[in-house]
Amino acid sequence: MYRCALAALLSATLAAPAAAQLQRNFPPNTLRGVMAFGDFPQVTLNGAATQLAPGSRVRNPDNLIVTAGSLAGARVVVNYTVDLGGQQVRDVWILRPDEAAIKPWPATLEEARTWTFDANTRTWARP
Repeated sequence: MYRCALAALLSATLAAPAAAQLQRNFPPNTLRGVMAFGDFPQVTLNGAATQLAPGSRVRNPDNLIVTAGSLAGARVVVNYTVDLGGQQVRDVWILRPDEAAIKPWPATLEEARTWTFDANTRTWARP
């Protein structure tokens, strides 16, 4: 009896920190868009064809890394970063509905250059 109670208490204690880790902090250079995954490394981002950079990472809503090939055919709202040349997608976070509701969020590099990012609240403000 005590073993069962101890096991239940231990699992509840271990599950609580996992739930707290679901809040994700995106880097300030992160952009927002709608991504459709095709055959790896091809993706469509905001209606424009592009591709994932070599070594790119795709994280699902639980922040676990998934292979882009497993998402072929999926169309999702994402936050993403681009490589230094701005041509290929570097990191992708598939957003949960509560994350996608945070607005405004820049969709282009030009918007990110002119908008102001508040590091404390992790939100953007238009000029």
